[in-house]
Amino acid sequence: MNVLDFARAFFSDSAQWHGYDGIPTRFAEHVGFSVEALLIAAVIGLPVGLLTGHYGRGGNTLALIATAGRALPTFGLLVLTFIWLGFGLVPVMIPLVVLAVPPILVTTYEAVRSVEPSPVDAARGMGMSEARVLFQVEVPVALPLILSGLRTAAIQLVSTATIAAYVGLGGLGRYIMDGLYQKNYEKVVGGATLVAGLALVTLVLFWAVSRITVSPGVRRSH
Repeated sequence: MNVLDFARAFFSDSAQWHGYDGIPTRFAEHVGFSVEALLIAAVIGLPVGLLTGHYGRGGNTLALIATAGRALPTFGLLVLTFIWLGFGLVPVMIPLVVLAVPPILVTTYEAVRSVEPSPVDAARGMGMSEARVLFQVEVPVALPLILSGLRTAAIQLVSTATIAAYVGLGGLGRYIMDGLYQKNYEKVVGGATLVAGLALVTLVLFWAVSRITVSPGVRRSH
C-alpha cells in the first residue's frame, strides 16, 4: 500500500468518525491546544512588540529573545516541564507558547518600525497622544506584517501541537503516536494528513482575516 491507500483506508473507516478517539474529537482537541497557545503568546508578544516598536527601543534585546526561543528544542522543553509539573495541560502550553512568542514579538516590532515617519510626525504635530499615534496611525499601516507574525506562529503551533500526545493528552498527535506504537500506518498517515490539512485551513483563515481587516490602500502597498 502507498500513502494514498493508507489515507483512503483511514478516512473511509466509519469508526474513525465517532467516539472519544474519533476525528471530530481529536480535531477539536488539537485546535483547542493551538488556539489557547496562540492567544497566550499574542497577549505576551503583541503589547511588547507594539511598545518597543513605537518607541524604537529594545530591538537588540528582542532579537536575542527570539534567537533564544527558536533555539530551544520544543520536545526537550516538553520533557523538562512534564518532569517538573507532571501530567496536565500546562507542560504542553509552556513549550508551545515559547515557540509562538518569538515570531509574534519580532514581527510586530519590525512592523511598527517600518511605518513611514512622516504620518507619525504629522499626528504628533496635531497633538495626538502617543497611544492614539500607535493605534490610529502606526497599527493600521503595520497590520499586514503583524498578521504575518501571527500566521507564522499559528502554523508552527498547529504543526507542533502533536507533542501533546506524548504526555497523555489528545489532539491529532494521538493518531501519529498510537499508529507508530501499533504499527498501524493508516493512523499515522491519517493523523499527518489531518495536521497538514489544518495548517492549510489556518493559512486560508489568516488570508480571509487580512482581506477583511487591512484597508485596500495598505494592502496594495504591501
